[in-house]
Amino acid sequence: MTTLITSDRKGSCRMGCGACCIAPSISSPIPGMPDGKPSGVRCVQLNEQHLCMLFGDARRPAVCSQFDFDKEVCGEDREEALATLYWWETATAG
Repeated sequence: MTTLITSDRKGSCRMGCGACCIAPSISSPIPGMPDGKPSGVRCVQLNEQHLCMLFGDARRPAVCSQFDFDKEVCGEDREEALATLYWWETATAG
């Protein structure tokens, strides 16, 4: 059974953010995206409320499961998180 991220506690993923499902490229297969996803493309598993539909599901890519909220990365709001993640993506693109 799929569990959506529902926490808005300080130090955890923000409800409705989804920046980590849009800004970075993901090379691992994702259900519905067998070749992964490029940077800036919304993951097909991100719902209308910007929540991961694979949260808690064994099919969720390991790279997604291992990504944790970090104030340095996620900043104060969704826009700051997107900007930081896009910057990291550009800075590390090979």
